[in-house]
Amino acid sequence: MRVITLSAATLIALFAPAQQPPPTTPDTSPHTVQFITVQKDVKLEVLDWGGTGRSMVFLAGATNTAHAFDGFAPKFTATHHVIGITRRGSGASSKPEATDANYNADRLGDDVLAVIDALKLDRPVLVGHSIAGEELSSVGSRHPEKVSGLVYLDAAYSFAFYDEALGDAGVDAAVLRRELNALDRGGVRDENELLRRIQADAARLAKSAAAANEFAKVFPPPPARDPLGAAVTYGGERYTEIHVPVLAFYAVPRNFHTFFPNNPAAEAALAAPDLAYVTARIDAFQKGVPQAHIVRLAHADHYVYRSNESEVFKEMTAFMDSLH
Repeated sequence: MRVITLSAATLIALFAPAQQPPPTTPDTSPHTVQFITVQKDVKLEVLDWGGTGRSMVFLAGATNTAHAFDGFAPKFTATHHVIGITRRGSGASSKPEATDANYNADRLGDDVLAVIDALKLDRPVLVGHSIAGEELSSVGSRHPEKVSGLVYLDAAYSFAFYDEALGDAGVDAAVLRRELNALDRGGVRDENELLRRIQADAARLAKSAAAANEFAKVFPPPPARDPLGAAVTYGGERYTEIHVPVLAFYAVPRNFHTFFPNNPAAEAALAAPDLAYVTARIDAFQKGVPQAHIVRLAHADHYVYRSNESEVFKEMTAFMDSLH
């Protein structure tokens, strides 16, 4: 089952890759490249910018690669060992079949853990942009002992922390799809309990989809997404507990000019609903993750580490220095 209604955060993630300029040719960023096996027949491209000290692992947004950080990650090498991972399905990494089992958020989180183990990194800090927030939360909620902290670069939306009152169409659709698939496969220990969950989650999806539809009315139709990108987009989980130090950046109010450079009316139409949407998610994240330090970046791009590089670098440095 595929529900095409998208949450506001997912719509932003769909449009965002257009903001990333094409990679520099040749690649002049000071890194080495290796490929690490994370599962049978699946290898990930891993960049190493060098440096010493506590490790940092950078994770890019949907359809982007670790090279998205070629200009930013090296700034930390004076005090940290800096790594970047290109997730499965993107760039030079392996591209297994576009199934939920291959691309759900916990599978992607397990890939990150496999790289951490392979490189023998000692409790690194994970830094994720956009949809990579789900990988951060997957690791931080299931294996907090593996990391020292999490940095969300405009990435702490409902796919990273699920608030029951707000819901999220993309995450709710993913959960319901898994339940329906389990019912279809059979062999369920308690089918009646599964049916009750399906009924509740169908009602939850109807509510969140209706809210997402209202927001989507001010967006033009999103660009087509390839099957691998769609598998990542629709692979969310409901993460409700994160017990490690957190730094979360939000672009709020967001700069939509890069999305619609020749359409000021579209920019204006998005401003108020997006401000309300992001503010509600910030409040939910702060309440559910009380140890989080929230940084609001006024009129920033979705790529906050580019549009507001100096401020993001300063805040990240202070956060890294605060960790034990």
